[in-house]
Amino acid sequence: MTQVDDISPKTLEKLRTARRVMALTGAGVSAESGIPTFRGADGAGFWGRYDPHDLASRAGYEGNPQRGWAWYAMRRAQLRSVEPNPAHYALARLGAYYPDFTLVTQNVDGLHERAGSRDVVELHGNLDHVKCLMEDAPVAYKEPADAPAITEEMMERGEWPEVPRCPGCGGLLRPDVVWFGEMLPAIAFARAEVAAQDCQICFVVGTSAEVYPAASLPETARRHGALIVEVNPEATDLSRWADLSLRGPAGVVLPALAEMIAGHV
Repeated sequence: MTQVDDISPKTLEKLRTARRVMALTGAGVSAESGIPTFRGADGAGFWGRYDPHDLASRAGYEGNPQRGWAWYAMRRAQLRSVEPNPAHYALARLGAYYPDFTLVTQNVDGLHERAGSRDVVELHGNLDHVKCLMEDAPVAYKEPADAPAITEEMMERGEWPEVPRCPGCGGLLRPDVVWFGEMLPAIAFARAEVAAQDCQICFVVGTSAEVYPAASLPETARRHGALIVEVNPEATDLSRWADLSLRGPAGVVLPALAEMIAGHV
């Protein structure tokens, strides 16, 4: 374990002078904004309260599309009540500091963009985006201003709205996020792989780096000679071979690290 103040001068110099940098973020970053993780301890995550195969698979959605649409509408409503936290802003600051910075996220909440990060690679899609269930094509959609904010109580009572339909083919709409059993967006993952192969520094923040294929990205970066910097409150499988493993909440560690890196100029 190494804390920010204990980073060696040699490592700090590498962090300050690198030009090609990648960051991979996971649910732990957004958890500090009040968004539950999917696999939280003691059943605190989403999947401790809901069956993932009912709500995050094609078969589950097709079996009860109204329930599925309502659940994602509930999550979008929850997002409107939260804000980016210091970790999101620190990553935006690092993105502005490094000449070539690629932010790759497994999160679907859009908080990186709201914090000022640009051109984020979203491996698992975005909750604010929808697509046609039949054609698998993006659809421009704006939630009606008078749409009720779906709550967990409404979910439990079965008060589910009608699912909007594709203006082209009339098929049901679905959230443009990656469900169980689906491939990651090919273009997004290809961009992430290129960044992993080319980066000099790879930050891995708020993720256990256990779910593939996203977990392969730090491994790829390491094979190509990158310095691996992990930020996580707990040890992970990645901790064993990370060059720098910083323990603590991302909202505490990353601002201090960004100040140490970017604040010297």
